[in-house]
Amino acid sequence: MEDRGFAHLHVHSEYSLLDGANSIKKLVNRCKELGMDSLAITDHGNLFGAITFYNQALEAGVKPIIGMEAYMAPGARTDREARGISDAGFHLILLAQNVKGYKNLLKLASIGYLEGFYYRPRIDRAVLEQFQEGLICTSACLGGEIPIALSQGNMEQARKTAEYYLQLFGEDRFFIEIQSHCQEQNAMNPLLADLAQQVGAALVASNDVHFLTAEDYAAHDVLCCISTGKTLEDDKRMKYPPQLYLKSPAEMRVMFPQWPQACDNTVRIAESCELALDFKTKHAPVFRPPAKKTADEYLEELCLKGLKKKYPRVTQEIKDRLYHELDVIRGKGFSSYFLIVWDFMHYAREKGIPCGTRGSGVGTVVGYALGISNVDPLRYGLLFERFMDPERSEMPDIDVDICQNGRAEVIDYVRKKYGEVAQIITFGTMKARAVIRDVCRVLNVPLGEADKLAKLVPDTLGITLEMALEQEPQLKEWCEKDPKIQNVIDIGKRLEGLARHASVHAAGVVVADEAMTKFLQLY
Repeated sequence: MEDRGFAHLHVHSEYSLLDGANSIKKLVNRCKELGMDSLAITDHGNLFGAITFYNQALEAGVKPIIGMEAYMAPGARTDREARGISDAGFHLILLAQNVKGYKNLLKLASIGYLEGFYYRPRIDRAVLEQFQEGLICTSACLGGEIPIALSQGNMEQARKTAEYYLQLFGEDRFFIEIQSHCQEQNAMNPLLADLAQQVGAALVASNDVHFLTAEDYAAHDVLCCISTGKTLEDDKRMKYPPQLYLKSPAEMRVMFPQWPQACDNTVRIAESCELALDFKTKHAPVFRPPAKKTADEYLEELCLKGLKKKYPRVTQEIKDRLYHELDVIRGKGFSSYFLIVWDFMHYAREKGIPCGTRGSGVGTVVGYALGISNVDPLRYGLLFERFMDPERSEMPDIDVDICQNGRAEVIDYVRKKYGEVAQIITFGTMKARAVIRDVCRVLNVPLGEADKLAKLVPDTLGITLEMALEQEPQLKEWCEKDPKIQNVIDIGKRLEGLARHASVHAAGVVVADEAMTKFLQLY
């Protein structure tokens, strides 16, 4: 087939947790190696990897297309009538064509978790209609609403569904998706092509990428077993086709000889997507001082009152240091930041909740005067510049410790007063020891051997399996003698470092001046 380029628009990264085996960096680098200049990621129901992907793709010289494989509820997103996970939602690919589309994706991904979660983070037609602007939509895989209707022989339902999406998005933004990696899909493609012709929709080809190369299939198979609690010996386990890797343009075009326009349309869609994200604008909340005072004025007033309490005699040296810091803080627009930290710490102390600061934040006379810190920076020669560099405009970073018994109350106080508060998500990754234990379970390696093997990995921060083999002769010797153990390590190397699960960060809290979903996805 003639190679006229191709853009992968249905791709799962490691943030399709325990389902996608692609680290974002390797994904964009492989895309570049294969001669493709555009790539999408469409993780299941989330945008967890969006910013990392955007930045790393641009760095690699690849146009990033941010998307999501959404779950569409059969009815309203609030319904809880499904009999099981397979009935809870249909798949639907949504791609951000521009900034408006990206912001709408943030809204939809957040709604999926906060309002529609039932087995999966689901949206429905009502919210899709509200937030469809700037999005390109494709009918997705065999789990999509249209393919499911066709597989059930319900041609009328499939046609009505296609017409609905075509009317909602228009012929330039709705495409019927075809794939070619299993018998069921190949049998479905002519039906999808006929339907597309009937309703006047265009076709688009994809490969539903879940792993990087053909050689990664076995590791991905193990990953799915980790996810579902199965072993490789279980014949009834969920299995993916071995073709779901990032193929070259030539490989993709060979798969669709009857519908070359479906491959052409991937390039057309990629060219229509132009997303430029702004990471410079800050969205910090604003402190509302007493009437007729600005935040700058109120901060100065509180600091001057505080100095009199902290120092028996306020010398010119102390005043000079204070006003130097205030000039920098006010010049960068961070008065509200200090006042908000002062406010919630003042609240905590009034309520008898122990709290304090540590790190470079104790090096400010402003912080000392406000009572944010109880360490006199002048007495100990602590530098303000270690905390806030006058030459840079980064947000300040005051590390505040709050007793766990009152922490929720303080966060609730901030939420009620400033409106938009969220805790930070964190992702557990498959580290060297943990991945050995996971892979051993899937491969039915006896528990005793698995434990012994994992303990051979040195207990060193940031250790990898490759490093462990170099540092521990016994581990290397065991691998060389036992093919089963060598297989564990080989698979482990392909999986280590991938995101395994999402959880709540132990300390990080975000406070914003507007609705969080204007800037990020809530989970």
